[in-house]
Amino acid sequence: MTETSSRLLRLLSHLQTPRRWAAAELADRLDVTTRTVRRDVARLRELGYPVETLMGPDGGYRLVAGTAMPPLLLDDEEAVAVAVSLRTVGGQPVEGIGPAAVRALAKLEQVLPSRLRHRVSALGEVVDAPLPEPDMPSVDPDVLSVIAGAAAAGERLRLLFRGERRVVEPHRLVPVRRRWYLVAYDDARADWRVFRLDRVSEPARTGQRCADREVPGGDAAAFVLDRLYSIAPTYEVDATLHMPAADAVRRLRVDPAEVTPVDAASCRFRGRADTVPWLASRLLMLGCRFEVHSPPELADHLRDLAIRAAAAAGGTSATDGRAVAQAPPADERRATRKPTSSTR
Repeated sequence: MTETSSRLLRLLSHLQTPRRWAAAELADRLDVTTRTVRRDVARLRELGYPVETLMGPDGGYRLVAGTAMPPLLLDDEEAVAVAVSLRTVGGQPVEGIGPAAVRALAKLEQVLPSRLRHRVSALGEVVDAPLPEPDMPSVDPDVLSVIAGAAAAGERLRLLFRGERRVVEPHRLVPVRRRWYLVAYDDARADWRVFRLDRVSEPARTGQRCADREVPGGDAAAFVLDRLYSIAPTYEVDATLHMPAADAVRRLRVDPAEVTPVDAASCRFRGRADTVPWLASRLLMLGCRFEVHSPPELADHLRDLAIRAAAAAGGTSATDGRAVAQAPPADERRATRKPTSSTR
């Protein structure tokens, strides 16, 4: 019985790899006969696993979607990857995903072997999960799943975008700065477009195949970033941070090229963002002293925050705080905001 159960688990592990498995190949992998493979497949079906028999000269099997979620088998690396992903997914602006991720993580950690539980715990101690922003619009998970299904199947998609009906050819979903974007070819405009998913509703698959197209540049993520920087106001920040450069890169989650060491205890951060409040929150959450050299809008915003914080603390002087924003003299201020155009 033990040998049979072990063999069933190994068979299930193979079938969970999304491909067609010939009976002879499975028999070779399990070191059994094809007749035994057929019996084991029948046992898996009795346990609720939807194993489909494929026709052909060699026959074959494939695990397909069923009416219920069967147990999954994960190897060590897959289990750790899923656990870490569940720890960090709470910051994504998908409606209801945070509580669902917590429930799934609790179930997973309950059955993790001790050797893997220690690895997951160690990663959790040093990885900072992004906090969801209170004003960040969320994405309906049903919208996300319908669009993802259409993109994976290569089907045209009908959707409502900011009140306008569109028919598009979905290509890729790209998460950027806690927002989700769809890269798609817009049939009516005969051009590639980027759609923010929190502005999309009523997606419906049409069943019509998409044309074989390649996103400009061949990289959907780079295409989204290029469009966002070209259509949105961008602020370039230049600040001295009183923390080691390696710590700043880790805490800010930025390209190391944006952080230059000044000495062992401080560094220069040069980056950009589309909003001043977002820049301010990133710097303040570092928990270290810093000086802002540009843009002046950021220094002004920090002063306003300091005044409000001082008032909330009962009249404490705004200069008593440890986060210091130093703006250049008024006659040296230069607007660092790039030209803007209307956003989609």
